[in-house]
Amino acid sequence: MESAEQQSRGSEEIPSEAASLRKSLRPVLVVSERNVVEHTTFVRHLLVGLVDESIPVTLIGPPGCDLEPIVPAPAALFIHPPVDLPLMEHVGLERLAAQLEKIKPTVLHCLCETRAALTRRLARRLDIPYVLTVNSLVKRRHRLSPSPRRCASIVVPSEAIGSGVIKALPSFSDRIRHINIGTFVENDTICFSDLSRLPSIIVARGLHRVADFEHLLQAARSLQAEGREFMLAIMGSGPAEHRLRRLLMTLGLTDTVTIVPILDPWRAVLAAGDIFVQPRPLEAFSVFLLEAMAAGTAVAACWGGVDDLIVPNQTAVIFEPDSEPSVRQALKQLLDGHDFARRLATTAQEHIRARHSVSEMIAATLTVYAEAQRQCKH
Repeated sequence: MESAEQQSRGSEEIPSEAASLRKSLRPVLVVSERNVVEHTTFVRHLLVGLVDESIPVTLIGPPGCDLEPIVPAPAALFIHPPVDLPLMEHVGLERLAAQLEKIKPTVLHCLCETRAALTRRLARRLDIPYVLTVNSLVKRRHRLSPSPRRCASIVVPSEAIGSGVIKALPSFSDRIRHINIGTFVENDTICFSDLSRLPSIIVARGLHRVADFEHLLQAARSLQAEGREFMLAIMGSGPAEHRLRRLLMTLGLTDTVTIVPILDPWRAVLAAGDIFVQPRPLEAFSVFLLEAMAAGTAVAACWGGVDDLIVPNQTAVIFEPDSEPSVRQALKQLLDGHDFARRLATTAQEHIRARHSVSEMIAATLTVYAEAQRQCKH
């Protein structure tokens, strides 16, 4: 599995044939609802980076999502499926392929494994290679089902996800490419930069299970009972929202905890916090966590899962899963130790700045596209 740095270095050594292929690139990016809602900054940076390289870009997005704010003016945009209903992804596929043929695409790039089946069918219909990005730990192998003939590379944003893909798809181990998601780091550290305002804690997570928040909220109640004052904002939406609000009432936290939907631009919400909390082990790479570190907040994170960004006591303080005392101790350490929290936030920013460059992400992605075209030609 190759890193973004290795990919970027490799781009300098592309032979003349591949360099010519790179100049003729016409990628089509296939994005999911999760890409649009949670990975907004990543998709925007990727699109703008490709356009800045004078590469014509086409985007296939899901219905019901506002794509205009993230799509650069020169990029072509298609919506598929035409109707936002279950099992409708196959409807209109021939029409979509006919429209894409006019653009003469050279490579498809699926940015989320939830759109892998659509991308594979389009690649077969258009007879072009495709690149598959896997953002989550692999639980259901059949969900990926990459084509041995047309899937040129599988891109992963973390070592943990890459290891999972190798285990699930050992025959594709030589096609896995590790490319770090790039972002821009703030010059200043916002954590406890204004001591005149109430400390604020931010959580960004889908509201799918009340259990994901129980230990955090119990820790918040204990800290409040000890006399600490703070505000906690949960940014997310989902089927468990009503039950979560009932739990807040039961714990007496309705004046302390606010639930808001995922706002755009949501990085502004993260930048309004002093502390960012990841309450459960990550099953997917979290762009929220990446952006919170880049913005300069101090991070308290649950250990386990996709933890490449989490370096104990360097980029985050960690706590154990399903342990209210452990969560409480981590938050107490940050709320009571402002200097420590700011040093932690600064170290995290340095970590992101060194490893998650937007320019390196674009260079590595272009190398993967050129490889796909070269393999197809040969």
